[in-house]
Amino acid sequence: MTATRLDGKAAAAAIKTELAERVAVLRDRGVVPGIATVLVGADPASQLYVGMKHRESEAIGMNSIQVELPAESTQEEVEAVIDRLNADPTCHGYIVQLPLPKHIDTDRVLERIDPAKDADGLHPTNLGRLVLNVNAPITTPLPCTPRGVIELLLRNGYDLAGKNVVVVGRGVTIGRSIGLLLTRREINATVTLTHTGTTDLGSHLRQADVVVAAAGVKHIVRAEDVKPGAAVLDVGVTREVDPETGKNRVYGDVHPDVAEVAGLLSPNPGGVGPMTVALLMTNVVEAAERANDG
Repeated sequence: MTATRLDGKAAAAAIKTELAERVAVLRDRGVVPGIATVLVGADPASQLYVGMKHRESEAIGMNSIQVELPAESTQEEVEAVIDRLNADPTCHGYIVQLPLPKHIDTDRVLERIDPAKDADGLHPTNLGRLVLNVNAPITTPLPCTPRGVIELLLRNGYDLAGKNVVVVGRGVTIGRSIGLLLTRREINATVTLTHTGTTDLGSHLRQADVVVAAAGVKHIVRAEDVKPGAAVLDVGVTREVDPETGKNRVYGDVHPDVAEVAGLLSPNPGGVGPMTVALLMTNVVEAAERANDG
């Protein structure tokens, strides 16, 4: 058996087509959804990532706002930008690209973001509201990558209700936040959160209908530990220097041999990554819709 590939690029393209229609409706009502990024310093990888977000946003008709600050900017200068974006009615959502320079208090910056404009969906206020809300419709930004994982499965016809989902990794971006979405009644999955300190990780994985691998540990999920036919989503990233070429190589958390055991497989790259960007834009469009309705 060879796993069916979950194509994140195709699903993300479908989401962006739908978003373009929603943006057009807003523009007809005089509202142009605005997405902003704050980049402190000139890290090449961050510059590429931010640039890609703006190109994709502009392609569906959104207003793109880029703020770039020198690496030596002070805490006060960064916070002044946050305050300006919070007050800017043309900006409906924004992100602060991480990592920030070491002299900047990252938590203080992120907590200063207006929760209504939290494009990443990871503001403490929004996560707290998600903790408290199991049944009612969501009216706050949602964590992008977890939402992308779930959306990728749903758009491929996978019913998560009653499924045993094992998450590997305890980071805020995915591991600690995805269970809040998966255990909402509308999804109704059962979630086990594991990590690098879990005793006998394989025993947990072998019970899983769905594995979400997000530990950032190369090939931590092995074929012998995956239940035949399970859905496996690789979200973790490890970068190593190739001794032959001297170039960086990217590895996921899932060993390639898992493709011979799993029923569905979201690879890395090409799987959840494109979904994260699509759901980031979704958060901003939804924020513009809420602001306009209000």
